[in-house]
Amino acid sequence: MPGSSKRSAFKSLENTGFTGNSRAEGNRLTNKDGSINLAKTGIPFYQRISLYHTLLRMNSGRFLLSVFLLYTSVNLLFATAYLSIGTDKLVGTEAAGDGIMNGFLQAFFFSSQTLTTVGYGHISPVGFWANVLASLESFIGILTFALVTGMLYARFTRPKAFLRFSDNLLITPHRDGRALMLRTATFKNNHLTDVEGVLTAAMLQEVNGEQVRRFYTLPLEISRVNSLALSWTLVHFIDEQSPLYGMSAEALQRADLEVLVFVKAFDDHFSNTVQQRTSYVASELVYGAKFQPMFRRSPDGSRTLLELDKLNDFKPAALPE
Repeated sequence: MPGSSKRSAFKSLENTGFTGNSRAEGNRLTNKDGSINLAKTGIPFYQRISLYHTLLRMNSGRFLLSVFLLYTSVNLLFATAYLSIGTDKLVGTEAAGDGIMNGFLQAFFFSSQTLTTVGYGHISPVGFWANVLASLESFIGILTFALVTGMLYARFTRPKAFLRFSDNLLITPHRDGRALMLRTATFKNNHLTDVEGVLTAAMLQEVNGEQVRRFYTLPLEISRVNSLALSWTLVHFIDEQSPLYGMSAEALQRADLEVLVFVKAFDDHFSNTVQQRTSYVASELVYGAKFQPMFRRSPDGSRTLLELDKLNDFKPAALPE
């Protein structure tokens, strides 16, 4: 393999947290959203799952659906309990309509009013057990809504980098040679300062007849920027000091290249450090291309326009021999 003798002289990283045993790992080490491609087994599910972290990282649609399902399930549970002690213990229930369904619906809506502490007063509990159930449900309602409110606040105030990365990693002509490039930009109206990027290459290499995964730091031409106002192209120049030196597109595919990306910055709105991860595998590598410009002057000349829809735009470019 071209360049393999030079690569063997590079010092690999031993503290990445990933294994070098290629037979133990899955398809990729890090998912596109930055999460680790890992499933844990060996202990019960309830011990492996942190409900707080799960709800905190869940997307907004699934979070709201989960809250709705919890709310509905609690009401169904208490409506069944009210129905079991008899709807005659709920003064004010309408006699219109026969059958269990009518009584269940009235018990369900009474449960909803009790759980949310709305209490319209149209229906009220009578008797010991009915009042015990109503008191218990009111208590659960207070706790539940306090927890949901706290979780909403935690999700709303959670510091995030709000970065988007280009879909592809490019091998592009650069400084009479070749460079590995990717592009990132903020997509919200936040502002990041002291932005630092780190690239790590993971590649399979043959050691004593076995395939072993090695990790190498990919030095960047500019690894830190003071302010991420526009897009930022992270550039690793592939010179003789690079572990990618002399590798063709086919060689990178055979080496099962994965580039791990880590970006850390300071958000002056949150006054906190934020970070975001992603990765690129060999199939997401475009050999012989360069990014197209994604910002321009506004028509009236008063400001700069950052066109986020062009983050992934690139065109073919001939690589030097």
